[in-house]
Amino acid sequence: MDNLIRLTHKEQKEAAKLFAETWKSKGYEKGECQPFWLSLLRDVLGVKYPEQYITFESKVKLDNTSFIDGYISDTHILIEQKSLGKNLRQPIKQSDGTKLSPFQQAKRYSSEMPYSERPRWIVISNFEEFHIYDMEKPRGEPEVIFLKDLPKEYYRLQFLINSESEHIKKEMEISLKAGEIVGEFYEELLNQYKDKTSERALKSLNMLCVRLVFCLYAEDAGIFGTHGKFHDYLKRYEAKDIRGAIKELFKILNTKEEERDPYLDEMLLSFPYVNGGLFADEQIEIPNFTDRLRSLILKNASEDFDWSEISPTIFGAVFESTLNPETRRSGGMHYTSIQNIHKVIDPLFLNELKEEFSNIKLITVEKTRIKKLIEFQEKLSSLNFLDPACGSGNFLTQTYIEIRKLENEVLKAISGKQMFLDTGSIIKVKINQFHGIEINDFAVTVAKTALWIAESQMMKKTEEIMAINLDFLPLKSYPHIVEGNALQIDWEEVIPKGKLSYIMGNPPFIGKKEQTKEQKAELIVLFEKKIKGIGNLDYVVGWYKKAVEYMQKTQIAGAFVSTNSIVQGEQVPILWKELLKLGVIINFAYQPFKWESEIKNKAAVHCVIIGFSCINKKEKFLFANDSQVKKVENINPYLLDAEIVIIENRNYHIQNKPSMIYGNMPIDDGNLILSKEEVEELLKENPKNEIFIKKYMGGNELINNKKRWCLWLKDANPKLLRESKLISERIMKTKIFRDNSNRPQTKALADTPYLFGEIRQPNTQMLVFPKVSSENRKYIPLDFVTPEIIVNGSALIIPNVGLYEFGVMISNVHMAWMRIVCGRMKSDYQYSGSVVYNNFIWCNPTDKQKEKIELTAQGILDARNLYPESSLADLYDELTMPPELRKAHQQNDKAVMEAYGFPVKSGFTESMCVAKLMEMYKEKIEELEK
Repeated sequence: MDNLIRLTHKEQKEAAKLFAETWKSKGYEKGECQPFWLSLLRDVLGVKYPEQYITFESKVKLDNTSFIDGYISDTHILIEQKSLGKNLRQPIKQSDGTKLSPFQQAKRYSSEMPYSERPRWIVISNFEEFHIYDMEKPRGEPEVIFLKDLPKEYYRLQFLINSESEHIKKEMEISLKAGEIVGEFYEELLNQYKDKTSERALKSLNMLCVRLVFCLYAEDAGIFGTHGKFHDYLKRYEAKDIRGAIKELFKILNTKEEERDPYLDEMLLSFPYVNGGLFADEQIEIPNFTDRLRSLILKNASEDFDWSEISPTIFGAVFESTLNPETRRSGGMHYTSIQNIHKVIDPLFLNELKEEFSNIKLITVEKTRIKKLIEFQEKLSSLNFLDPACGSGNFLTQTYIEIRKLENEVLKAISGKQMFLDTGSIIKVKINQFHGIEINDFAVTVAKTALWIAESQMMKKTEEIMAINLDFLPLKSYPHIVEGNALQIDWEEVIPKGKLSYIMGNPPFIGKKEQTKEQKAELIVLFEKKIKGIGNLDYVVGWYKKAVEYMQKTQIAGAFVSTNSIVQGEQVPILWKELLKLGVIINFAYQPFKWESEIKNKAAVHCVIIGFSCINKKEKFLFANDSQVKKVENINPYLLDAEIVIIENRNYHIQNKPSMIYGNMPIDDGNLILSKEEVEELLKENPKNEIFIKKYMGGNELINNKKRWCLWLKDANPKLLRESKLISERIMKTKIFRDNSNRPQTKALADTPYLFGEIRQPNTQMLVFPKVSSENRKYIPLDFVTPEIIVNGSALIIPNVGLYEFGVMISNVHMAWMRIVCGRMKSDYQYSGSVVYNNFIWCNPTDKQKEKIELTAQGILDARNLYPESSLADLYDELTMPPELRKAHQQNDKAVMEAYGFPVKSGFTESMCVAKLMEMYKEKIEELEK
């Protein structure tokens, strides 16, 4: 933004130190809030006019008019300021009598704001602490920054000023517009092919579009010499003659100047030799052009649009999506934004390189500084990068741009102080340092073209810095993008591992249910044996296995974007035990975050980023989001700052606690399940049928108070069953369904078609868990259910337990454990008895502590009963949770934490709680294995 002074690391560090000293032991909420934040923004973060950047005391209408302490619209940040010494986690009594923590208070303000203005982050401060809440994870714990640590952690507050750059927004708009233009002439060209469905026609069309785009870019970027040269060449021809003119042009662009026919048209001969193989295939099928096509290219694509300002990173993905039949059919495009690419490449290598460059610039002795800068440029030119699932090359292209930016900064620093033997020796970073593997042939072509465009753009920047002219054509560098299946080819054939520096990328998001037989077979081959549970792994794990094997006995570091399922639930023991045997170490990671990767239909995929190698780096970084990062000693496979622990899938509880079982499974094709209308129909047939009708409950019914019924015919009198025509029909339909099944176990159930396929109904009170629950709830809503209600398989059951078990299971301790080790269904929690419950370590309370937990657990049930018309979904919505219920949970949480011996204070975070539970788990397993 224009209102920003670019401060160096040293300047910010000194400013942060002075700010921390100035505000030490100071801070009154009303009188000093504004000077505190204005000074922080101006002096530490470099906002030139902070009073124009942040607003104070904005009105928000609740039951009465309240005021938001601070709001930054550019970055969507809401600030709730408290006085020095105030406990930021302690509930405070509100004007309506409810008790809310400062965060809950801020969330209530947020809910009343216009949707477009709702905060991305909420910051709670008491002058000596900043608690930062990421509203993408409203149930997550805050990142905490202390004022005293600001001199070394000031960078963690950069999110206050780092909104998406206007430059990137502009590049995005231009690139998307370019995609629309390509899509228009793609459709019109396709209609001109004789057989528009043939493989040859489609491949020819794709290649034709790539060449046309390169020509359009080349004329705007000055690569062809004069501006508009391609346009002027085509304009001379009528639509019926353009086909021949384009064929002639492509041939010329692929012919060296000294080998051309000197009698050809002079304008044609004036086009430069391109090289690089882009125009090499003369066999592509080019259709006839129409008047509309001629107009689309000459006016829409050439006269009305400037291609020189497109982002090759963004446009490569847009271009591939526009022309790739698969993405066209799906109605949207998968694309990794520049911001998300930086989440991978910055901590992997770019931050270190930038820091190294900054330190070199601080050297005061000029001769030494110049020598170090030249060595740094040589280092940049020695680095090699591999994306083994490169798609349209956006990771490689953005990395090339960033490395060349650094090189240009070096050139700027040594300009006039260093002699170059020739202009060709100025640029040392080449695109042949960037290697990719991609299975789609068209994506390979797009990736190469995107890199060439990036090379052209960065060369222009170098020309401006050095005040010289450089020749882009003929192409001298060749992007090393290989077409092939990355899980089948030898990566050393792409680049020997002794030469490689970094592996990075975004391998395919394909879950176990979506994989083809061939893809599942690839994973079995990669893992060399059919390890138990390999069929439950995501396809992306293949890239991890290949990468870690490739890294052996090297300094190579890598980072992949992955679905969050590989660090949760059943996949962790299957995958990470294998990788840990190979010596993998996680050096940085982004904990699960929402990945929006489509332009047309934004995908709500939850992802992680894992930076790994076989080298144990001293400094490891754990990111909660873009701005919240902390240095840690260790990162385990659950992406926690905790020792390495693998939570196994078990069919028993490691402490011999009450068993958790699945609900009953009808396996009936719906014939034994009843709606309200069907119940009425059965009772109308014969009121005696009532004895066969039971309430039927799963997770959805439990949470949302929905009503369903079933036919429960266990121990039923056959005579009475035969007397009911409706019941007999349903039993017969169940028998036919089971008889026709291809599954032997289902077929065997046809002998007893009147019974549920799997019966596990207890004859005592049970505690019922929904298997799937929204991530937006702090607590999974559990409840007691009587044996008269038939519980189905979408819920889990612990029979014959009481208030103590309920209190522990619904506590924040158990919920913290669940959030880390459970699987996910999309983003929702997917509870598992074998992974979550059977490995959960229970406390050993004294009689008094147990009695207190029973008391607070009853308090939760009592608070629920105050609202008999409300479902559990209503009661556990964070915006509508009644104050009595919230208070009851807080008291129960405290009682359970005391029983565990955990500190009941603000500094004990959820991550710390899980780390402690994992320690206890490890101790228990070691005890069992003795």
